[in-house]
Amino acid sequence: MNFFAELVEQSERLRYLPTRRLFRSETRVEQIARLRYLAWLWLAGGVAMAIATKVCFHLGARLGTAGFVYLIIIVLLSLMDSFVTSAVFSITAVGCLAFFFTQPIFTFRVGELRDLAALIAFLTTSLIITTLVRRVRWLGKAAREQARLLDLSHDTVFVRDMNAVITYWNHGAEELYGWKKAEALGKTSHQLLQTRFPVSLDDTMNTLLTTGRWEGELIHTTRDGSQVVVLSRWSLQRSANGRPISALETNNDITLRKRAEDALRRNQAAYLAEAQKLSLTGSFGWDPASGEIFWSEQSFRIFGYDLDVTPTVELTLQRVYSDDVALFRQVIDKATSGEQEFDCEYRLLMPDKSIKHLHVVAHVVTDEPGKRRFVGAIMDVTAAKLAAQKLHEAQTELARVTRVTTLGELSASIAHEVSQPLAAIVTNGEACLRWLGHPSPELAEVQNCVTRMIGEGRRASDIVHHIRTLAKKDFLQKTRLDLNDVIHDVVGLTQREVLSHKVSLCLRLASELPPLLGDRVQLQQVIINLMMNGIQSMDGIHGRPRDLLIESYMDQGGNLVVAVQDSGSGIDPENADRLFDAFFTTKPNGLGMGLSICQSIVEAHGGRMSAASRPGHGATFQFGLPAIIERSDDARAQSEFQGVAQSCSAIGAPQHPGPHSHGTVSF
Repeated sequence: MNFFAELVEQSERLRYLPTRRLFRSETRVEQIARLRYLAWLWLAGGVAMAIATKVCFHLGARLGTAGFVYLIIIVLLSLMDSFVTSAVFSITAVGCLAFFFTQPIFTFRVGELRDLAALIAFLTTSLIITTLVRRVRWLGKAAREQARLLDLSHDTVFVRDMNAVITYWNHGAEELYGWKKAEALGKTSHQLLQTRFPVSLDDTMNTLLTTGRWEGELIHTTRDGSQVVVLSRWSLQRSANGRPISALETNNDITLRKRAEDALRRNQAAYLAEAQKLSLTGSFGWDPASGEIFWSEQSFRIFGYDLDVTPTVELTLQRVYSDDVALFRQVIDKATSGEQEFDCEYRLLMPDKSIKHLHVVAHVVTDEPGKRRFVGAIMDVTAAKLAAQKLHEAQTELARVTRVTTLGELSASIAHEVSQPLAAIVTNGEACLRWLGHPSPELAEVQNCVTRMIGEGRRASDIVHHIRTLAKKDFLQKTRLDLNDVIHDVVGLTQREVLSHKVSLCLRLASELPPLLGDRVQLQQVIINLMMNGIQSMDGIHGRPRDLLIESYMDQGGNLVVAVQDSGSGIDPENADRLFDAFFTTKPNGLGMGLSICQSIVEAHGGRMSAASRPGHGATFQFGLPAIIERSDDARAQSEFQGVAQSCSAIGAPQHPGPHSHGTVSF
């Protein structure tokens, strides 16, 4: 029984542990029972010693013979109890030997030296033998206890020799495999369990002999014919001289876990395939060295090939749009030459002449040393591309509609502006007729009237032209502009709104500003939107002036800045980060596109928009645009802060707050 031999060896290494530490958890009943047992044992031992003494004395046995009989009794007693009992009877036996079997008899005095040496040798031998017997008895008990502990394990534990013959079989093995211990002992484990190895048995044994252990998954067959998957661990036992003698195998049943993992993998594969189908995203694997390509089911759908077709690079090229073939080949060449990842977009020309837009991303994975393989995703972004194109068209149309809507709100001001030159033309025409109706026509006055009529007509024409350009559906057309002229155009268009909302408008425009490149109509739209927002934000203000300040200046970075400041309620801090988001609005009937479109226009001109607020005291919206610098930096610095032309429509216009006041928040 190699297993128990091993337990004995292990117990021998633990021999310094006192017995009482292992078996001291005794109850009072057990202690009483033990005292009774000792009393009976000592009585029996005393009787045996007395009988042996009487028999040996009457037979005239010599000292050696009597000592041998006593030694047998002592060994038997040591097997039945502790070392103390053996020691007591050993001393008692020495006394009996000295009293009955040494000269002179019937006395404890030893007359001859050799008899004294014999008694000492007997006592020493007795103590040594009883100690060894006691040790073997204790080790056997410890081995049995450890064996019982192994039976408590739910895992299977069995020991087999180097011929795979089972020498130990625990209770866990009985429960899992169905064979009782008596049925399994002596059988060959691999034949009994019909073991299926992940690799050959020879390779497994070589690993065990080389490293002293092996671990892996095995498939065993139980007594009723069902199969179980176990996580098996083997440990090799060697003899003192290093020779392998047996192997301890512990197995943990993972059958249910493996079934759950297999079911999960199947579900994941099904879910992944469905998700790829819904998201129009396929996966692929590509080995550049061998040219082998793997496509998921969705990848076949994207390229329009049947599932039984073997994918190749050339097969893919057949679908690539002719203008993108060079780009596709460049990506393939870089990946083949050592590129670790790639990210590209190209188009496919399908058999029905439709065009697909693909976005492909991939990176290298190294499954084996020195072997590169790409794993990536193929995303059909055709719908996104078309949506982006339609969104751009919608944004352009929305910007035009916004301008038209703004014109509708400003119709009263536009009518007022147009009616003034028309009224002046009528007045000048009537005056011209009167001058011509005089007996002596005043041709000089007539000429002045006609000149004024022409000027007023051109003014009306300019107003109509601005209105038509604001409503026109066009794209960005940058020209050389004077920023202050653009502001004046907007002020003229919004004059009626300023008056109807009882707002005091103040202009603080820096003189001699450099020109800029921009689209006049779109910049007018930005300023109109900022002005109308400022005017409408002061509708609920009572008890303090409704002031609207428009200023222009050049900042230290050389950008032309337009700032529109109102005296409304300011910006709610919770909304500060969302002001320029599309469809966000604080107006009950607003679309939430005004500031978003303004930001897009300013950014298209290479500028930035920002907003600042003093809650309860108003807000400032400003944007900066790059200027056309036509002079030296020194000359620009001197003219940058020249006199400011102020034109106020009401007394008490607010003072210049500075471009960075009120904690400006940039977007």
